[in-house]
Amino acid sequence: MMKKRLLHLINYNKKLQTELKISLIDYSIMSGKCVIYEGSKQGKIYDVTSNKLIYEGGLLNGKKSGKGKEYDKDGKLEYEGEYLNGEKNGKVKIYYNNGNIKYEGEYLNGEKSGKGKEYYFDYFDSLLFEGGYKNNMRNGKGKEYDKNGNLEYEGEYLNGKRNGKGKEIKDSYKSHTKFEGEL
Repeated sequence: MMKKRLLHLINYNKKLQTELKISLIDYSIMSGKCVIYEGSKQGKIYDVTSNKLIYEGGLLNGKKSGKGKEYDKDGKLEYEGEYLNGEKNGKVKIYYNNGNIKYEGEYLNGEKSGKGKEYYFDYFDSLLFEGGYKNNMRNGKGKEYDKNGNLEYEGEYLNGKRNGKGKEIKDSYKSHTKFEGEL
């Protein structure tokens, strides 16, 4: 019953359409979300219970497609990038709730895959890791840094863990080698 009332409210309440700054072409209710199309391939998704914007960007057949942005429950930008069939695909940026970049790189079928960079939460633009990813985990060659940007480890990763040949730096400030070789 609630969904029918909300559909009725959005469809017939021109004041709500004006408040939301939408030109209503089409809409649907899906699992507590209201999808509002603003053109043939663009739209916004609102959380029905909080009435807050949670997505804006490309939509195709009710799924996120093309460039888009996701927002958290407080309205802060959480993600911006590309989608394909509702999944994150292509170049993306993910943000911490303080606005700093958490991850930027490539996604494939909703997971980190390809080259990417991770950043520290509390240090603006301070690189934590750069390298390869597969299935949402560090894989292949990569480098880890301390909060001051000094190299701590350079080597290979497998399933998110250091694996294979690598070089670990004990004291990044003096660049003394702690370990070098096979793990």
